[in-house]
Parts: sequence; C-alpha cells; structure tokens
Amino acid sequence: MTAQHAHPAPRFTGAARPYGGGDPYADYRTADFPFARLTDLADRRLGAGVVAAADEFFAERENLLLPGRAVFDPEHFGHKGKVMDGWETRRRRGPSAGDPWPAQEDHDWALIRLGAPGVVHGVVVDTAHFRGNHPRAVSVEGASVPGTPGPEELLSDGVTWTTLLPRTPVGGHAANGFAVPAGRRFTHLRLSQYPDGGIARLRVYGEVVPDPAWLEALGTFDVVALENGGRVEDASDRFYSPPANTIRPGRSQRMDDGWETRRRRDRGHDWIRYRLAAQAEIRALEIDTACLKGNSAGWASVSVRDGAGTGTGTGTDEPEGAGDWREILPRTRLQPDTNHRFVLPAPAVGTYARVDVFPDGGISRLRLFGSLTGQGSAALAARHREPGG
Repeated sequence: MTAQHAHPAPRFTGAARPYGGGDPYADYRTADFPFARLTDLADRRLGAGVVAAADEFFAERENLLLPGRAVFDPEHFGHKGKVMDGWETRRRRGPSAGDPWPAQEDHDWALIRLGAPGVVHGVVVDTAHFRGNHPRAVSVEGASVPGTPGPEELLSDGVTWTTLLPRTPVGGHAANGFAVPAGRRFTHLRLSQYPDGGIARLRVYGEVVPDPAWLEALGTFDVVALENGGRVEDASDRFYSPPANTIRPGRSQRMDDGWETRRRRDRGHDWIRYRLAAQAEIRALEIDTACLKGNSAGWASVSVRDGAGTGTGTGTDEPEGAGDWREILPRTRLQPDTNHRFVLPAPAVGTYARVDVFPDGGISRLRLFGSLTGQGSAALAARHREPGG
C-alpha cells in the first residue's frame, strides 16, 4: 500500500446550501488529495473521451472531462431548464402513482475512455454547483479492453468490470475524493450515479502504463511524454502553473499551458525532475517556450540520471539507487516564444531527466526523443503485464 492510500481522503456527504449570490465557490468543499499530483488519466488533452451515457437530458456528458473547474452562470437558462457546466440527467421516477420513487438500484451511467491507460490511484467526483441536484451516491468500475471499442462492445457480457469505488455517498457542491487501491491497468471506466442528478467533473489520477508493443513499433518517440508513461517527480516551484504541463501533448496555446515560476529574488534557479517511460537512449531534445514572451526562462540545461529508482512522483526525495546526474545539454540561452531543437553529439542513457532553468521564468514543453534500451523494454513489459493481470 502506497503512502497516498494510508490515509483515506475526506468525504463530503450531504447537500450544500442554495446559491445565495456572490462567488459561487465561496462555500465549495474540497481538500488536498495526495494522489492529485499524479497524471489525470481522463484528461481530454491526452485523448480521453466520454463514449456514451445513459442519459444527458440537462447537460452533456462531454463536460465531465473538460479541463479547468466548472463555471456557474446563475442567469443561464435554456429551453430544457438551467444550463449547467457538467453532466446532468433528468429526474428518475417510479413505475406508478402508487410507487412514484426510483428503485434502490436505479442509476445513470457514463462510459469513459481513458486518454492514457494506466493504474488508477484516486478519483475525484466533483459536484461543483450541483447543490440540490447532485446524486445521492456514485460508483466507479474499470475495464481493460484493447483497441477502440464502442458502447455496444463495452456493455457486452464479454467485458469484465472491476469495482474501483463501490457505491458511496457523495455531497453536493464538493470535490469528493477517494483513494483507490493500486491494481490492474485499465483502459475504460464506468461512472454510475444513484439514482440520477449531476456531476461537474471526473478526475482519474494514476500512473500511465503504455503498450510496449506500440512503443516498440514506433522505435523513436518522446520518452518523457505523459502519454508514453513519463511523469514529473518533483519541481522547485509550482506557483503559476503545474510542471506536468511541460510533457503534455501538442504545443502550448496559452501562457498558462506551460510551466512558469514566480520571480526569484535570490541567486538560485528553478528545476523540474522527471521519470522517463523506462530506461532510454536519448538522441535529440526540444525545449519550447511557446506563448512565454516576457517571462520565459533565460537559460536552460538538461541532465539525465540512470538507475532503478524508487520515486513515487509525490515526494521531494532524490531517486534512490540511481547514479550521478550527467549534463547532456549545457546551460543554453533561450529565446522567448520559440521552439529550440538540439541533436546530441552522442546518445545519452537515462531513467530520469532534469531540466534546470536560470534564473527563473518558464518553459512550455520539454521533448526527449529516443528509444528504450533492452533493459527499459523489459521493465516496461513487466509493468504492463503485472498490472494487467
């Protein structure tokens, strides 16, 4: 059991008071969930999607996976009623006037394709702005299905669903967070709400476990990218934006889609430490400062470190069992709003990477292009096989 599972996350049961004006988030209930520093496997920017839903009468299922917190406009109404930034179903009814109440097992469901398959460590069922219309309880199940199955295949008898979160009460206008015991690798989730209601966002935090066969077929790929199993282990500063932005897919489209630090008033510098998909041989790299103009980093260097390591991605400790850091890109001047490309004079082998920026500022993306070593391929295959059962 990992540290984030030792202490169950707070649970926010019960309704919230009706909206009374002013800041709608003033009475929002949430907590610091340790697992939330891991990758959101259901991030639309990784390719996640809501494949199907039993009902979406009031608000579309796609809202569940939108980045950013839900927005509330008290004056926004449509022809069906109040327009909400979330997934909201109609009210369920019983079979007759004598029995008008929903049955105990009545529920609505949504099928989610994870953007990156992986092992789930925690989920957040966010009911922001759903105060008197949130579900009474929710459950989450996971399945591992190869390829790109449609709703019919996912709902067929041939798919085995594993319970990640049993039917559990949730509160309205709250980030309901639940630690999930680490287990199998999943590609899809089924979110159920009992008996009906609205959920603003679903976040699924865990570790990406990519398909080794796919990476082997690619040969050369970005060995630090989130979608390929790379992750941020730690960073010196997270003031303006999260360091994980630097390994997301695509180029940054806005300043806050990269990593920017506060202004330093000392003689230090800022850094991010990454764990690669597995041990890899790096041959080229990119440092992009797209959309960072007056606040890009002045200089940057990149180093790698080799070794098994035992980091969990949530601590500040250096990787255990790893060798010394070896600089593969010396301190180099960066230009604002520019993608910088470097071909290494010789391949560099590493399991971890670190980018150092001087003295502060930001970068939008880091790309490390290479291929897995034999040792790295074997380690990734074992990871894929063990969680997959």
